[in-house]
Amino acid sequence: MNTKLFNSFVLAICGVLFCLILADVNGKWSGNIDYNGSNIPLTYNFKTDGDKIIGTSETPLGTSEIKDGKIEKDVLTFKVDLNGETATHTGRIFADSINLKITYQGTDFMTTLKRSKTQ
Repeated sequence: MNTKLFNSFVLAICGVLFCLILADVNGKWSGNIDYNGSNIPLTYNFKTDGDKIIGTSETPLGTSEIKDGKIEKDVLTFKVDLNGETATHTGRIFADSINLKITYQGTDFMTTLKRSKTQ
């Protein structure tokens, strides 16, 4: 009986640690999107505060603040203003990447962000 309880406790702790490690998005992340045949570089500088995410988005259009950022388990959502329009971002966090869907001007763009080697 004690062995089962101990094993359950260890598994629960491992699960919590896995979620904490998985959701660490602090730092610089980079990727590209195909926009009308052009390869557009994207860079995000994320900082978390509990379940909130703040930071900046860098594109050829300039640097914008991340707004309404949230993290729930392995999903992050936030908005960025680009050229006076809002781009909605929804992503799934993995240990070494973030799969991101960006909705801008009614079109969905997909990208995979990788953690930048230079922070």
